[in-house]
Amino acid sequence: MRAIGQDTLGGPEVLKVVEIDRPEPGFSEVLVRVHAAGVNPTDWWHRSTGGLLGEQPIPLGWDVSGVVEEVGLGVTMYRPGDEVFGMPRLPQPGGTYAEFITSPSRHLARKPAGISHMEAAALPLAGLTAWQCLVDTAHVRPGQRVLVHAAAGGVGHLAVQIAKARGAYVIGTARSPKHDFLRGLGADEVIDYTQTDFVTAARDIDVVLDTIGGEYGPRSLKTLRPGGIVVSIASPAEASLTTVAEQQGLRAGFTMVEPDNGGLKEIAALIEAGKLRVHVDTVLPLEEAGKAHEIGEAGRTTGKIVLTVA
Repeated sequence: MRAIGQDTLGGPEVLKVVEIDRPEPGFSEVLVRVHAAGVNPTDWWHRSTGGLLGEQPIPLGWDVSGVVEEVGLGVTMYRPGDEVFGMPRLPQPGGTYAEFITSPSRHLARKPAGISHMEAAALPLAGLTAWQCLVDTAHVRPGQRVLVHAAAGGVGHLAVQIAKARGAYVIGTARSPKHDFLRGLGADEVIDYTQTDFVTAARDIDVVLDTIGGEYGPRSLKTLRPGGIVVSIASPAEASLTTVAEQQGLRAGFTMVEPDNGGLKEIAALIEAGKLRVHVDTVLPLEEAGKAHEIGEAGRTTGKIVLTVA
């Protein structure tokens, strides 16, 4: 089968189409014929650095949408022909940049009705990140004020909608050309961070989702009301922010996304209820994975990038 591989760590140019053996599903696993694979920042980070898995080049990709081809021993949730989406194995290699992948059955869920595989493949990693930060960690409630940084990005644009679905008042940071897009998703206020200091523009915030890191964490603490929380997905180094926050009567923490069948079902339910939609910025064929990485690393994508598999 075709897959995207690399012989060495490096830039987008190291990615190439390779022929490898089709995998076989093990215990509690399913074999999925991939229709589309989402592209995420963690993909190019692992491509260039080896990431959390060392310097051995790894099979890239964690977002997937496709059709169950075979089921392994012990699987009762799915049958061949079922349409599924999910985020297999993270932080272990997922290898979704391929024609077939195997996945633990509970790292997937049934694809939401009414959307394409292309759209479904854009949802898992970004959607679960937003859900686990806002719902599982911050416990966003109706009437709370939520600030989302980089609100037009992959995680950000889904976080805006999830917070709104939870009844929150949502403020997003983004460049001016993306403000109408965010208002269309339900954002109550949008701040152009290149023109306005969000610290002065956003006050009495209950929850901040920091997707950027660096100075954004400490500065975001200044926007919180007593008992408020900053949830960072930018870097484990942001864990030090916890101590600073506690000294001020606030909360902060770093969250790393995990495979989550329950969370995927919640996201699918929001999609089917018309409360959540994913914006796909760019669609490219599998063999143009390198170009997808170039576009993503430029940092100007609205929503998500997706690879399709013929």
